[in-house]
Amino acid sequence: MAEHPIEAWHRLVKDRSPRGLDALLAEEAVFFSPVVHTPQRGKKITTAYLSAAFHVFFNPSFRYVREIIGATDAMLEFETEIDGVFVNGVDIIRWNEAGRIVEFKVMLRPLKAINLVHQRMAGLLKATQ
Repeated sequence: MAEHPIEAWHRLVKDRSPRGLDALLAEEAVFFSPVVHTPQRGKKITTAYLSAAFHVFFNPSFRYVREIIGATDAMLEFETEIDGVFVNGVDIIRWNEAGRIVEFKVMLRPLKAINLVHQRMAGLLKATQ
């Protein structure tokens, strides 16, 4: 049996490595950013956003604190600290019948965290263009 998409995601997070994203994301994947108004459509741009997130979010303080998992979607609440700023957020993930992620939505709080993440992500994404 193939690895469950959330188990695969947790493995990537634990390893702090975006290298497995290609196998995990569907070609039609869509990323919903907490700071960008329009959905980011396609595997390539979704990979870029999630790869940048690996550098911004996944430090030793990162941890998932709650999970709600259904048949084709999940909500994973997380906490981390970035430059002394507490970040609380939610990853909402949906996958297809093949077990590939088709939608990844991130929501963040508080506002100070959103502003910091926006600044950090923008710098990393600009460097990849």
